[in-house]
Amino acid sequence: MELVALLSKGEGTWAQVSGLMKYGDWDKIILVGNDFAKDFKHEKKFEFVKVDLDKKLVDLKEELSKKLKGEFEGMEVACSIASGDGKEHMALVSALINVPVGIRFCALTKEGIVYL
Repeated sequence: MELVALLSKGEGTWAQVSGLMKYGDWDKIILVGNDFAKDFKHEKKFEFVKVDLDKKLVDLKEELSKKLKGEFEGMEVACSIASGDGKEHMALVSALINVPVGIRFCALTKEGIVYL
């Protein structure tokens, strides 16, 4: 399964994404973020999709839809929205639905990766 994760403001929230990347067995990892997030580093290979998170909701959703279309091999993706705010979450989820691809929300817990 492929992982799509939002990297937004606040590096503290990036630990969740980093853990998912480290402990998951992903076919592909796509991280979505702005200029601030492009400095994220990890030992696993990933693709970075740069977007303007300051855009209005509809404009952000459209930008994400265009940039994510054709990026996925499977019918569903694992999605982490541990980082970010409501507007960013809504835009990403809406864009993924419009790709179209199914979404399984995931999180890293003490017990490992769980799908919600």
